[in-house]
Amino acid sequence: MPPKKKTQSESLEATLWAAADKLRGKMDSAVYKHVVLGLIFLKYVSDTFMVRHNELAKLVDDESSDYFMPTPEAKKSVLEDRDEYTAEGVFWIPEGHRWDDLRKAAKQADIGKRVNDAMDAIERENPTLKGVLPKNYTQAELRSEDLGGLIDTFSRQDLAAAEYSGLDVLGRVYEYFLGQFASKEGKKAGEFYTPRSVVELLVEMLQPYRGRVLDPACGSGGMFVQADKFVAAHGGSRNDISVFGQESNPTTWRLAKMNLALRGIEGNLGPQWGDSFHADAHADLRADFVIANPPFNDSDWGGARLRQDPRWKYGIPPAQNANYAWLQHFLHHTSPTGTVGTVLANGSVSSQQNGEDEIRRAMVDGDIVECIVALPPQLFYGTAIPVCLWFLTRSKGSVNRHGRTTRVRTDETLFIDARKLGTMTTRTLREFTTDDVLRIADTYHSWRGTDTSADTRYEDVAGFCRSVSTVEIADHGYILTPGRYVGSEDVEDDDEPLDVKIARLTAQIQEGFRKREALQRQVSAALESLVPADE
Repeated sequence: MPPKKKTQSESLEATLWAAADKLRGKMDSAVYKHVVLGLIFLKYVSDTFMVRHNELAKLVDDESSDYFMPTPEAKKSVLEDRDEYTAEGVFWIPEGHRWDDLRKAAKQADIGKRVNDAMDAIERENPTLKGVLPKNYTQAELRSEDLGGLIDTFSRQDLAAAEYSGLDVLGRVYEYFLGQFASKEGKKAGEFYTPRSVVELLVEMLQPYRGRVLDPACGSGGMFVQADKFVAAHGGSRNDISVFGQESNPTTWRLAKMNLALRGIEGNLGPQWGDSFHADAHADLRADFVIANPPFNDSDWGGARLRQDPRWKYGIPPAQNANYAWLQHFLHHTSPTGTVGTVLANGSVSSQQNGEDEIRRAMVDGDIVECIVALPPQLFYGTAIPVCLWFLTRSKGSVNRHGRTTRVRTDETLFIDARKLGTMTTRTLREFTTDDVLRIADTYHSWRGTDTSADTRYEDVAGFCRSVSTVEIADHGYILTPGRYVGSEDVEDDDEPLDVKIARLTAQIQEGFRKREALQRQVSAALESLVPADE
């Protein structure tokens, strides 16, 4: 298959990445990440500020406008009126700290201090950004000439032109860079990044058209960005959903805040970073959609201090592993008709240790497990651990969920085995194609009865999907591995009689043996000819 041709935007993102990575030198990728992403954010807020600034500049010169001002002093008073920007949802960037000021000083030895001062000034003027922006631009590992090179890189006219045209180019660059840094950081990347195709699959299955969306382990906010894209792609308004998140890692929480601000998404990520188990920032929230990729098999979640927590409706999760704590935490935060979609390690569907099997039994008998999807390996950076998707709900018997008609699926669970899907994009990384995502999601929606396409009737497909009764799951000891239920893919009959096939294959094997023997004789003769004759 020929390589996929890059689009113009992909080429821009890749070009910017190549230039930025070249300037990294020997700086650790995990540190450099915040340097680069902070600059992208600074470029964005300054660009959007200047868009509004230029709009006002035209208005104060227009005699037919209510903004018209007759003198230069009066004009400047409007152009530098903070309220004229914040009323339009634009961050106020103080004079002297705008991108053009930094671009002009990019070759100065004190450029690091100037960037730090700009970050400080922007935080002071915009309370929602307090404690969010990086201020590590004077560290010894970051040479002033390299920082100046980055500023020059992000000052490209095509980047600015795309931004001024209203395209989400800097948001896409930010997302692309997150993925590239994740590929370099390997296993640590799981703390801040979920691969795009996995996020797309989760969102496409949940279909958050409207309502409250919660991610209690939100990383850099990718789930919210994709949910926002989903709403826009289906003709909705950004105000159709409200997003809530929490993140325990301080630097990752800052990445998420910047990511949402870049997209113009007003999200509540709590007053600061925090642990969802021990300092729940949204304790009273009951969301319509919970979507998350929590840490796999987390053994350091402090479960010993939460043995009597009311969230553990289906059983006390083991202190050695947080998988079933996350599942119950998510369910605790759903509305009566809400749905949970999450990624977990495969051990969660079959573990018999530390009481996890008993919790799983209670969840299945409680009829809240809606769907399990087995995923192929190598979807995540730095780990080949096999994973699966869980979908939970308390409304399998409902015929109306978030204003959409659904089929009653009481005492049934859908199993999907997607381990054969996906395409290797590098030697170590696999991605789902759009067709893969739609095949899985459409199967789920047709089973639920929410698929509005022409052919909406769900059918089991051997080797891929099957709807299974709770009674049958109980017969299998409440193990939820999809491969146990979906069976094997039907193999097309080639109409060759069995005895004829055996005879044909036997003849082929015997012919292979004869050829091997002839080759061995030739090699032996050649070796003997090399042995010198006795004198």
